[in-house]
Amino acid sequence: MLFRDAPSAIRNVGIDILLVDQVTGAGGTIADYLQLPFITICNALPIQQEPSVPPYFTSWEYSDTRLARLRNRLGYRLVNFFTRELWDTFVQQRKQWNLPPHAQRSDSYSGLAQIAQLPQELDFPRKQLVPWFHYAGPLKNPLEIEPVSLDQQHFSFDSLSNKPLIYANLGTLQSHNWKIFHAIAEACLGIDAQLVISLGNPKADPSQTNFPGNPLVVPFPPHQQLINRAELVITHAGSTAVSCLSSGVPMVAIPITTDQPGMAARVKRVGAGEVVPLKKLSVSHLRTAIQQVLGDRAYRENAARLQTAIQAAGGVNYAADVIEQVIRTQAPALNPRLQPS
Repeated sequence: MLFRDAPSAIRNVGIDILLVDQVTGAGGTIADYLQLPFITICNALPIQQEPSVPPYFTSWEYSDTRLARLRNRLGYRLVNFFTRELWDTFVQQRKQWNLPPHAQRSDSYSGLAQIAQLPQELDFPRKQLVPWFHYAGPLKNPLEIEPVSLDQQHFSFDSLSNKPLIYANLGTLQSHNWKIFHAIAEACLGIDAQLVISLGNPKADPSQTNFPGNPLVVPFPPHQQLINRAELVITHAGSTAVSCLSSGVPMVAIPITTDQPGMAARVKRVGAGEVVPLKKLSVSHLRTAIQQVLGDRAYRENAARLQTAIQAAGGVNYAADVIEQVIRTQAPALNPRLQPS
């Protein structure tokens, strides 16, 4: 669809530069066909394949040993095998458009700038990043607390007690996952804190939940404001993980799919939270993790350290500067701040 429809749509609007999500592999080829500059945006974890860095979808811990590098290489081969048909589509389209062939997956990323939504301190150590790679931190409006403003975000902060707040959020795609929400509610029984559960869906009906302990269950609350007030966030470790670290709040992560295991592994590595794998999820295991993070100030101190790193990364303002530099110079925007990991 993108190869068929995007070129004419881009021409009709008069676009001069493309910002391409890293996982939208067609974007770079379309830009090359239209002879437009493009910048790669790593909206999730960077997926550059590097022997010392585990594939993004795994919960593997970082290790630069020979055995770990072999494990990672096998993981990347598996990724490439299962995505070979998609890659072949890119290869054939480039041939059809008489574009230079791509020899490897990284050829589809920008040669001008690559921008990631996390600080370098959160990522695993990398040795093979291009000089125009930039760790910018969260790409969100610095003037607004919430990324979106919906009429459905009805929430009264008067309903919060004086107890420490535990905020549970599994994103917008897991609102039907009552089993996990039920385990969270039961694990918080007996803990001297108030539990607020976000169902992540403005149309969800909290009255149908019936979770243990009578937690405050809301369809779609003001996400960042609750994170800012929380003593602990229970999360699937998607984009919420970076939101938590932006506020210096530690986590208990229950990764479910896509890059969430990789994000959770990074949070654990920097000491800002604990991880409960989905296949090992139990009330007792989850309660132990919650109590451990609440009871040890080191988790909050490490989260605060990452908060400082995120603030220093520059966020959307820094990313805009990089983009404007590319527009102005039509040359790679080299990153003088990129330190060897």
